[in-house]
Amino acid sequence: WGQWIAEAVATAGLLLTILRAAPARVAGLVAAWIGAAYWFTASTSFANPAAVMGRMLSDSFAGIAPASALGFVVSQLLGAMVGLWIARGLETVSV
Repeated sequence: WGQWIAEAVATAGLLLTILRAAPARVAGLVAAWIGAAYWFTASTSFANPAAVMGRMLSDSFAGIAPASALGFVVSQLLGAMVGLWIARGLETVSV
């Protein structure tokens, strides 16, 4: 459960970063978020269903068991919804 919650947090933060950043700074801030989330989340912040699928097909130490992949993807979808909800909430209170 801890890894899936961490994945939802990482995805919510990533989406929030993308939606709230100035267009000229999105790339750098996304890179910074993913780099930081790699260290502060238990899941190492895949934050992308394609990354989950790629890691599921890997037999390296960074691989994901196929049985766990669905949990990561569901967590990412929930995190994306939370990130979108927060971003929309911030839009209504922006000055």
